[in-house]
Amino acid sequence: MLRSLTGRLPLSRYRIDRDNATRERPHVFDELWADARTRVLALWRGEVLLTPAQEPALEFLTPDRVPSDALRIYLGRTVDDDPDGGIPAGSPIVAVVVDDATGPTLASDMVRWGNPRTFGHQLCDRDAGLAIEALGIANWHASHQFSPRTGNPTEPGRAGWVRIDVGTGREIFPRTDAAIIVGVTDERDRLVLGSNAQWESNRFSLLAGFVEPGESLEAAVVREVFEESGLRVVDPQYVGSQPWPFPASLMLGFRASLDPAQSATLRPDGTEILDLRWFSRDELAASLPDIVLPSRTSIARAIIEDWFGGPLDA
Repeated sequence: MLRSLTGRLPLSRYRIDRDNATRERPHVFDELWADARTRVLALWRGEVLLTPAQEPALEFLTPDRVPSDALRIYLGRTVDDDPDGGIPAGSPIVAVVVDDATGPTLASDMVRWGNPRTFGHQLCDRDAGLAIEALGIANWHASHQFSPRTGNPTEPGRAGWVRIDVGTGREIFPRTDAAIIVGVTDERDRLVLGSNAQWESNRFSLLAGFVEPGESLEAAVVREVFEESGLRVVDPQYVGSQPWPFPASLMLGFRASLDPAQSATLRPDGTEILDLRWFSRDELAASLPDIVLPSRTSIARAIIEDWFGGPLDA
């Protein structure tokens, strides 16, 4: 029976009120910097500050620790009291993107920089949601320094949630790239895994690809699977979604079945996918010393383990 993965995807978790109303205030950062409850989540080169504990947690700073002229983005307010008592419910959280002069000075023996792509599954719900929100919007700012319509420089507005064309005043809003990822099975309930040309040869994952303009999610599943593997699938079933801001995707997870009237012969496209294999559960378990699966942070890993029936030691 197909099960939803909602609530079980590591980077889909959150415990934050994004508080759109505060974004609209004209002097929002003056107010937030004057609020003793405000905490800063610093970002540097796509990483966030972490405590070096056995179970990592985000390290939050007071506003005086970061330059006031750095890019600031209001992420929202906490909805729960911090178990350690450090950040009460209702505290404003602001992401600040620091430069190479500041970044190294914020790390210490007690605090290090780390990438949420690696450790996101180990964070609590609040920290996972904040880290991914901050990284996603910061990446959007980095790629929209100029207007795609006029070429004019842009500047941040609305507490970091728009960029404004300085020549026309037109607001540019953040966008996310939709991508499907699909667990394909045959009549024997074997799963297809493929190895991308950009990976080491023993790394395998699910088939995936971006949704094209004017295309439904289900149509994207059918098209991408055929393009990458030569397989015809039917009955795509949505199982959950997860943001993947590396740099700007929303991964939409599906399961789909091989068309029983079609061949199960795998034909890698030879450009993006170099190797494809069908795996039974026993075959996958036996292959784990030799192949590398997606990280535990990814939706791909969640779909694979859901099909497998439990965690995989890899």
